[in-house]
Amino acid sequence: MQHYWGIDLGGTKIEGVILSAPSPDAVIIRKRIDTEAHKGYDHIMGQIIRLIDMLKAETGLTPDRIGFGTPGTFDPARQWMKNCNTTVLNGKPMKQDLTRLLGVPVTVANDANCFALAESTMGIVPDVVPDFQTVFGVIMGTGVGGGVVIRGRDGVPFVLNGLQGIGGEWGHNILEENGHSCYCGKSGCNEQVISGPALQRYYFEKSGEERTMKDIMDRYQEGNDLVASQTVNRMLEYFGRAVSVIINILDPDAIVLGGGVGNVDLLYTEGIERAKKYVFNSREINTRFLKPKLGDSAGVFGAALLV
Repeated sequence: MQHYWGIDLGGTKIEGVILSAPSPDAVIIRKRIDTEAHKGYDHIMGQIIRLIDMLKAETGLTPDRIGFGTPGTFDPARQWMKNCNTTVLNGKPMKQDLTRLLGVPVTVANDANCFALAESTMGIVPDVVPDFQTVFGVIMGTGVGGGVVIRGRDGVPFVLNGLQGIGGEWGHNILEENGHSCYCGKSGCNEQVISGPALQRYYFEKSGEERTMKDIMDRYQEGNDLVASQTVNRMLEYFGRAVSVIINILDPDAIVLGGGVGNVDLLYTEGIERAKKYVFNSREINTRFLKPKLGDSAGVFGAALLV
């Protein structure tokens, strides 16, 4: 019997899962331990091995391959990790090290790609657009990211990693000229405009008060906070501009919005209306904008599906 092993490597937690089938109802075991990234790269490798040994011991199962979701990108040319917000992974040959340490083939993909794959395969997309050809998964939270999933000729969905491993990297395209600088080396990229921290920063710059996104949205709904209104309208306008580029380039059947900011209901109404102004189309946008179904399970489920 085939089993699906997945590891979601996060900055604070490492989560592992074994599935008996590509379904959210087929979980054999699911377990988390601390990443302890501050102790360095070798320690993270050790924590991954420790978690997999725990999964083996508690189930009696042994993997023949494992999928890994990572907080960055595997560079296929240089064979190392890059663009990781867990910075100790950058420049490290993580895929090769894991293959050597585990003794089985491993597949590595960005966490946004794993999110997109899980929602396309066993999440919301099959419920709404079962015959899809292309899906774009959006992460709008602490950061901004994205992933592309395409249905192959054999009918099986797969992640489009791209030549340089940066397929779907939506978060680091310039959205606001002369905007805030980003660790990616550019200024005014999507992540510096429509992520949660960027929106909170905008509110602070305008009001002098620090507030969470929840507070800002609550004050917007109450209708008596001008800066909250400006912040939300900024989010909707720039979301519309940013997502229109995805539609113009990929023309996906569906876009799934994940992350904390992705929970904002206005994105599915007014956000789409803003996008219509910028999409190169003479009629309504037929792209389906979908709320994710799998919650925080999407990352680890998507990692398991990579195999």
